[in-house]
This record gives sequence, structure tokens and C-alpha cells, in this order.
Amino acid sequence: MNLPFYLQSVVVKAQLSIQLKPDSFEPLQALAEWHQILAANLGSLPAAESNFIGRVRPSGLNDAPLEALELEHYPGMCEAQLHQLAATAAASNNAIAVLVWHRVGKVLASDVIVLVAVVANHRRQAQRCCQELLEALKHEAPFWKKEWLADGRNSWVQGNTPF
Repeated sequence: MNLPFYLQSVVVKAQLSIQLKPDSFEPLQALAEWHQILAANLGSLPAAESNFIGRVRPSGLNDAPLEALELEHYPGMCEAQLHQLAATAAASNNAIAVLVWHRVGKVLASDVIVLVAVVANHRRQAQRCCQELLEALKHEAPFWKKEWLADGRNSWVQGNTPF
């Protein structure tokens, strides 16, 4: 794999599938397709798997009814950062493969916004990697978020991205 210079310090052993999705997706279908790819590449699925499906909350920061959450990103840089976060979490937890699908654009309340899946040889490795990666996505992924309230108002969420 030919990685950009800023990712070359991370040794990537796990199979990583990172995608930013402008349109809605069915997470269980995505997992089934990923399982088929993994089984073909690995010969069989590893013993442990941990998954997380996140949806947009129905209320905003001040508990006002939320219509949608809009996520903006810098194409190229965002994918590279997500790849690095996944590679780091996988390496520190001996994960075999990691999947991250994250929505961008306008995502309606209750729609799926993120899917994270991790396979490893042991339950603890899979669960820890999934949790570690979720925290990294929440606090380190370069997304700028705007809340669209049901009454038509909108505002940028403050302090949600490290850049």
C-alpha cells in the first residue's frame, strides 16, 4: 500500500475499510458485504467481532428538536485522518480488520451516521479496539458539524473538531 508521508509512521497490519458516505446506507447490509470480503481474503472470519452503529440524536445540544446534522469535511485530509485513527487503534489492539463508514453532508435525525466494526482473534481485542476508535472518531476526526433544528434555526457545533 502506498501511503502519504504523514501516515508512513503507522505500520498497517490490519485490513482497513474506510469510507465517507454522502448518502444513507444500511449498516447490516454493509456488514454482510464486509464479512464476505473478509472471509474471501482471510479464508474464514476471525473469532471475535465488535460493532457500533451510531444514529443522529433527535435533539440538539440544548434539547431542541433536531431535524438534521450536517457534517462538512476536507476531502482527502479527512479520509487520511480516519485511516490513521483506524490503523493506530488496530495496531494497539491486535485487530485483524477494521471497517469505518461515516456519513458526510446532511444526515436526518435518527439516520445512521457511523458504522464501526472490528474483527480480532479475541473478544477483548475487538471490543477495546472498537471503543478506542469510537472515542478517537468523536474527538479527533476532522468534521465540522451544523445542527439544523426543527424550527428552521441552525448553528455550528462549537469545539467538536481538533483543527
